[in-house]
Amino acid sequence: TSILLVFVVMILFHPAFSIYINTLSSADSLTISSNRTLVSPGNIFELGFFRTNSSSRWYLGIWYKQLSERTYVWVANRDNPLSNSIGTLKISDMNLLLLDHSNKSVWSTNLTRGNERSSLVVAELLANGNFVMRDSNNNDAGGFLWQSFDYPTDTLLPEMKLGYDLKKGLNRFLTSWRSSEDPSSGEISYKLEMRRLPEFYLWNEDFPMHRSGPWNGIEFIGIPEDQKSSYMAYNFTENSEGVAYTFRMTNNSLYSRLTVSSEGNFERLTWNPLLGMWNVFWSSPVDAQCDMYRTCGPYSYCDVNTSPVCNCIQGFNPSNVQLWDLRDGAGGCIRRTRLSCSGDGFTRMKNMKLPETTMATVDRSFGLKECKKRCLSDCNCTAFANVDIRNGGTGCVFWTGHLEDMRNYAADGQDLYVKVAAADL
Repeated sequence: TSILLVFVVMILFHPAFSIYINTLSSADSLTISSNRTLVSPGNIFELGFFRTNSSSRWYLGIWYKQLSERTYVWVANRDNPLSNSIGTLKISDMNLLLLDHSNKSVWSTNLTRGNERSSLVVAELLANGNFVMRDSNNNDAGGFLWQSFDYPTDTLLPEMKLGYDLKKGLNRFLTSWRSSEDPSSGEISYKLEMRRLPEFYLWNEDFPMHRSGPWNGIEFIGIPEDQKSSYMAYNFTENSEGVAYTFRMTNNSLYSRLTVSSEGNFERLTWNPLLGMWNVFWSSPVDAQCDMYRTCGPYSYCDVNTSPVCNCIQGFNPSNVQLWDLRDGAGGCIRRTRLSCSGDGFTRMKNMKLPETTMATVDRSFGLKECKKRCLSDCNCTAFANVDIRNGGTGCVFWTGHLEDMRNYAADGQDLYVKVAAADL
């Protein structure tokens, strides 16, 4: 008895021993009235029912457990809230179901059963904030039947992937809350566009607001701020299984997340434990001019240090001088001298955000000298750059047609080689 008493005292007075429940079995359920929650190992995340300050509607969500400021990272039924304080989360027929006061399903994992074997299924909140459904005797991440990380709301956590899972046919993207008090799907989204050189776009409904630029082996060219931390490691994978961006923390005691706000920003937030608040590490678009999508028209680039901010590439003139003089650069620039397709050369532009890659082709098999030769021999080629800037640069991206949505940086970006007539070199 004395040993048992010591153990009970240790649990009560030593938080490291506190008992958390992170698993829901098929014999169990969570209800709003019971006030029960699931708590992840490590005590970082909590899953349960919540309502925002100004709302009588209820949601099932995940939030940081120990932070003084309640921060939600995932919402299951964001567009189908419970209308009152009666709601139940349970496992039924190998699916997670969220039922309302009339026992009607308002949200479900919606899995079709692949076979009729009766297996015990459990739902589990993992240490990284991923809420998963799995076979009770299969703990392998590859064997998850369903996971919340595949269905993000407005937040990307460490170890989550943003982009395509080609095997599952999923595009994982972020969508803002409608407002700070309303978790329903807002107008702002952040999505990967699948091209030969994939890029992320920040959208306001169907209108593009910002482009990440392609991944250059180290970073997305259009978001250089994201590399300025030693506490994070970044990765962009492109293979037969998928194309996705992910990050992880090299110091697990620090919290960081990427989010799209209802105000129209894509931003990285880090938790400041001393001030007890989230600190905006960077926010994109960074500046109202050069970071906005297509501020300057074709064959022109944006530079915050010039006035006006739009500049023609060497060998190009404003397409409409009158509008250009009125500081409207949307019409862009046109060639001074037509290309001859023999004897043309290149102007090297340093520290550039590469042009939009809609009309680009990629060849990863050779280096810069070969890129130059290939672009010169193709009459339709208008510019080229390295795909990967590491180790002196490898692979080529070639543009045909207009060069759009470019800017330059004081210290970031990379070299872009634009083809111009010999007379304009």
